[in-house]
Amino acid sequence: MAKIYSRYGIWIAIILIAYFLLLKLIGLHQYFAFSAVNGLIYGAGLYLAIKKYATEESDFKYENGFEVGLISGGIASILFTIFMAIYMYQIDTAFAASIMEQWNLDYDLGTFMLLISILIMGFVTTLVLTLSFMQLLKRSWNTRDGNRNIMK
Repeated sequence: MAKIYSRYGIWIAIILIAYFLLLKLIGLHQYFAFSAVNGLIYGAGLYLAIKKYATEESDFKYENGFEVGLISGGIASILFTIFMAIYMYQIDTAFAASIMEQWNLDYDLGTFMLLISILIMGFVTTLVLTLSFMQLLKRSWNTRDGNRNIMK
């Protein structure tokens, strides 16, 4: 299981970084609306990770699939936040100031506030998508006869 979530977590982070650098090349990295695609990247990666675990495991349990989704998304969130910290503190120091300026805040929260926001958004996206995908991929308790599990 550790092999699955580490592999998919790293791949999600690599694709997020590549997408950000592509936006940087085009000049659209300062527009916050383009970060909505990050949710699609997380979604595809988490779905594939949980699906891979479900196909490899003969006794697929909800909590194990949930764990795979949460940990792979957590790994991706932490790696992407580390990349953004390196980018904002070392490569493009004016990037964080321009993002904060677009938010029209009267006080300076600094780069650290932006990094915390990126990390929290990654974790929340992971949690919501993992809950959603587990509803799709879990085994149903419904039986063929349809009435066996009904309380009377």
